[in-house]
Amino acid sequence: MSREEPPFGIKGLVLRGGPLGGGGVSGGMYVGDWKIFSPKIDYERCTKCWLCVTYCPEAALSKGERGPELDPRFCKGCGICGNECPVEAIEMVRE
Repeated sequence: MSREEPPFGIKGLVLRGGPLGGGGVSGGMYVGDWKIFSPKIDYERCTKCWLCVTYCPEAALSKGERGPELDPRFCKGCGICGNECPVEAIEMVRE
């Protein structure tokens, strides 16, 4: 999956209370230097529901074998991924 493709075939999908398509608006801009907090993923708790990937506004998370994979160059530390995680597998930690 590339940054240009919405994840998992959700292009144009309207989710009640959620995004209208694949997340990510950074368009290749590296915003990672802006952050104060970073997501720390607990892979033992993660259920691979991929809500964090879907809701990430910068497309900093992608689908990985163990669970979500973070590209720190694109993460600005907003915490949306952690807020959307239904099993609290993502903790925002100060850098």
